Amino acid sequence: VDPAQTDDDYPQELFFMSQYSGNLTNRTITTENQPDLIFNRQYVYAQNWYVVDSARGITANKYLLTNTADAEATLPQGNFTSVGATSVGISSGTWLNSTGSYYQMWMWRANGGTTSSNGNGSITSTVQADPSGGFSIVTYTGSGSAATIGHGLSAAPTFYIVRDINNGNNWVVYAKGAGATKFGVLDTTAAFATDPMFNNTAPTNTVFSVGTSTETNGSGRNYIAYCFANTEGYIQSGTYRGNGNDDGPYICTGFRPAMVIMKERDSTDDWVLYDDQRGGYNLSQSGNTALYPNDNYAQDNYFTIDILSNGFKLRTSSGTINASGATYIYLAFAQNPFQYATAR
Repeated sequence: VDPAQTDDDYPQELFFMSQYSGNLTNRTITTENQPDLIFNRQYVYAQNWYVVDSARGITANKYLLTNTADAEATLPQGNFTSVGATSVGISSGTWLNSTGSYYQMWMWRANGGTTSSNGNGSITSTVQADPSGGFSIVTYTGSGSAATIGHGLSAAPTFYIVRDINNGNNWVVYAKGAGATKFGVLDTTAAFATDPMFNNTAPTNTVFSVGTSTETNGSGRNYIAYCFANTEGYIQSGTYRGNGNDDGPYICTGFRPAMVIMKERDSTDDWVLYDDQRGGYNLSQSGNTALYPNDNYAQDNYFTIDILSNGFKLRTSSGTINASGATYIYLAFAQNPFQYATAR
C-alpha cells in the first residue's frame, strides 16, 4: 500500500474523488483511475445523490439515488458520456453540469467492468472486485427463500449495502458493528432495527446471507450489493462511543481518512459524510463540511471532525455524531496509510 509504488492497488488508486465546476459544455473530468462505482452530486446547494456503476453500465446512465427508495431510472441527458483509464466524460446536461454549481464525484475502482460468475452461495452471483480484495460489486436475482450469495472478496465484508434495482425499495445496510440481527437504511434516518434481513447470519470469507424480505431477496427481483471488507491501510468499518463533548472521541483507523461516513446505531438521525476535498479540514480551518447521504441537503459545517494522520476526532457535542453514551457505526476510506500519512 506504499503510494510510491507503481502498482494500482494502493488507496488513492482504489478510492478517489474529483471536483468540477458546472459550465454546460461537454467535458472530460480527470480521475485517479478508472472508476467502477460513482456517487455524483452538486454539493454547495441541495441535490440528489446519483449512483452509477460499471455492473449496470456507467455510460448507460442507469442511476439510483442514495436519498430515496425510488427504482432505477435513466439520466435523461446522457450525463455520463465516457469512462477512461483516468477520466470520466460529462455531457452539457444541466443535471450534472449546471453553470454556477460545484460537483464532486466519489469513486471506487473494482475490476474495470470485468465480471465473473460466483457459485459460492446458494444463489449464483456476478461479481467484480478491486485488486486489494476490499471492495466488490455484486449482482444477483432473489429467490424468495433464505439464501447465501458469493461476494468475491478475500475476507468477510464488514459493511455492505444491498439495493433492489428495479423496484422502489430501501437501501439496506449490514454493518459488523450492529451485528447480523440488525439492519440499517441508508436512505432514511431510521435507527438500525432488529430483523432477519440478513438471516441472522454474519458473512463469511466467501458469502453473505439474506432472509426473505423483498428488500434483499424477493423472488425474481434483481439486486446490487456494494461490499467492503476491513483492509489494513485502506478500509476500516467499526463503531465508536460518543461522549457528548466538543472535545470528542478519537477513532483510530490506521490511516489518514479521505472519507468517513457515520450513523448513530440505535436512534433516529442522519447519516453524515465527511471527506478531505470540500471546505476546511480541521478545527483551526473552520472544520470539515458535512453532507448527508440520506437527504439532498447542501453541505454544512454544523458538526465538525478533525482528519488526522491515523484516524479522526470529533469536534462537536451534537447528538448527530457524538451523543453521550451513544454507539455510532462508521465506514472510512484511506487517503494514506499511517506510515506514509501527514496530518492536516
